[in-house]
Amino acid sequence: MSDAEHQEQHRERMQRRKAVVDARIAAAVQDRGVPLVLTGAGKGKSSSAFGMVARALGHGMRVGVVQFIKGSFPTGEEAFFRRFQEVSYHVMGEGFTWETQDRERDIRAAGAAWDVALGMLRDSAFELVALDELNIALKYGYVPLAHVLIALRARPPWQHVVITGRAAPAELIDAADTVTEMKVVKHAFQSGIRAQKGIEL
Repeated sequence: MSDAEHQEQHRERMQRRKAVVDARIAAAVQDRGVPLVLTGAGKGKSSSAFGMVARALGHGMRVGVVQFIKGSFPTGEEAFFRRFQEVSYHVMGEGFTWETQDRERDIRAAGAAWDVALGMLRDSAFELVALDELNIALKYGYVPLAHVLIALRARPPWQHVVITGRAAPAELIDAADTVTEMKVVKHAFQSGIRAQKGIEL
C-alpha cells in the first residue's frame, strides 16, 4: 500500500471516529453537578482529586476539602491549597488507622470531619467538594453510609463531589456518575523507597 493510500485509510478511520465522538457529545445535554468516586488499591486517588481542585480554581470556583483519616503529617497539597481564599481546607483525621490504634478516637475524628463535610454539601457556595479518604471511614463504619447517600442526593444540583479512598461501597459506586478504580502495577514503596515530597507527601 502506498503512502497516499495509508493516508487516505487513516483519514477515513478518523472521520468515522469523529462522527462517533460528535454524536456522543451532541447526546450529552445535561448540565449538573457530578458525583465522582476514585477508589482501588493503586496510587493516584487523592492526587486526581486535588487535580480537580486545581482545575476548579482555574475556573474561579469555590472549593471545599475535607481530609478524613490523613492528618498526622504535613503534605504539599495542604500547603499549596491553603494559599487560596477560594478553598476551605480541613484536615480532620489523626493519622492512618494502624497508627492511631484507637477505634473510638477514629470514630470521633471521622464524625467531626463528616459534620464539616455535611455543612459544605448543604452550602450552595461550594461548587466542588473533595472528601479525601471518606471511603475508608465508610469501610470501617466510622461514618454511616446512609447519611452520605442522603447528603449526596440533597446537595445543590450544580455541586460536584469527589470522594476518594480504597474499598468504595457498592451503593456509593451506584450513586456516582463517574467511578475510577486505580490499579497497582508497581509502587516504589515495594522496593523500599520511602514516601517522597511532591510524590506522596
